Amino acid sequence: MNEALQSLVIEELDGLGYDLVELRAAGSRARPTLQLRIDRRDGVPVTVSDCALVSRAVEAKLETEKKVGAEYVLEVSSPGIERPLHRAADWRRFVGHRASVLSPMLQGRAEVEILGVEGSDGAERIVVRTALGTEQRIALADVKDARLAFTW
Repeated sequence: MNEALQSLVIEELDGLGYDLVELRAAGSRARPTLQLRIDRRDGVPVTVSDCALVSRAVEAKLETEKKVGAEYVLEVSSPGIERPLHRAADWRRFVGHRASVLSPMLQGRAEVEILGVEGSDGAERIVVRTALGTEQRIALADVKDARLAFTW
């Protein structure tokens, strides 16, 4: 993802009181799709009205700054039930929840319980409990993909 584009989106969201959870580019070069997953800073669940507000603001900024081509699709949504976990703050927020984690330290993908986060400033380790009941510490940098696990 283009860092300048991501910075522009984050700056716009900051002014509106939202956090960027995930920014993805999809689609074709001729008609790219930008997918934004947002969170409200006040902890209230994201609504359709929030998505519309963010969409209008980000679209206006993108068009002013000419960061994407004339033909693009902008999709704004909540992080959803199986929200991605990227930053240490995400892991701290969901201590006690279950997550599906892809990491070489887990020999692939495994469902774990989030116990906490240790360390700081780029050296964070997540602390998890595996299905076998063992605690593991995994460098956040070794997590290739992680999402909250939806359980019925």
